[in-house]
Amino acid sequence: MSFNSIRAEIIADPDNAWAGDLGYLPLYAAGPHARIAVIGQAPGRKAQESGIAWNDASGLKLFDWLGVTETQFRDPNLFAILPMDFYYPGKGASGDLPPRKSFAARWHKPLLELMPEITLTILIGSYAQQHYLAGRAKRNLTETVYAFRDYLPDIIPLVHPSPLNFRWQARNPWFVTDLLPVLRDQVTTTLGAACTSDR
Repeated sequence: MSFNSIRAEIIADPDNAWAGDLGYLPLYAAGPHARIAVIGQAPGRKAQESGIAWNDASGLKLFDWLGVTETQFRDPNLFAILPMDFYYPGKGASGDLPPRKSFAARWHKPLLELMPEITLTILIGSYAQQHYLAGRAKRNLTETVYAFRDYLPDIIPLVHPSPLNFRWQARNPWFVTDLLPVLRDQVTTTLGAACTSDR
């Protein structure tokens, strides 16, 4: 399989026909030389309609947390952006609906198999953490993120960088003092290795 054939299959999948009817295209990024995978939940409405992942205030915060520029983040030779669902799921009673449970299980694996150079995976939010950490996740998101050292050096769990999470960050100051410096060091090291190998 190739990146193009997988994308065509995603678009043609009957399970995604509703998204095609709305004019949505799958929103993700993948390249053969990507070094870091950023796995979140699902695109928001603004991102879906613009066709640009993390195209909002959460994205700006995420770039800051990672210590990278937006240009770096959007370079598929550096970052793969793989939400748990590649389509905006719609609005629910209390915010956006969750990503479909079967989506990542079906489409992440063939894409990741085409990206063998990924050495760091960043799991944003409980959906990504429950899926990728399976039995290694803690009782809840806060405990999983607090235990980030248990998953180093190849995985780092994060809370969602939404501005609405400011209260969570205020209650958990260790996130800024302990986790973010490690995250930035891991990202810098990983991208530095990518640049070195390209010389």
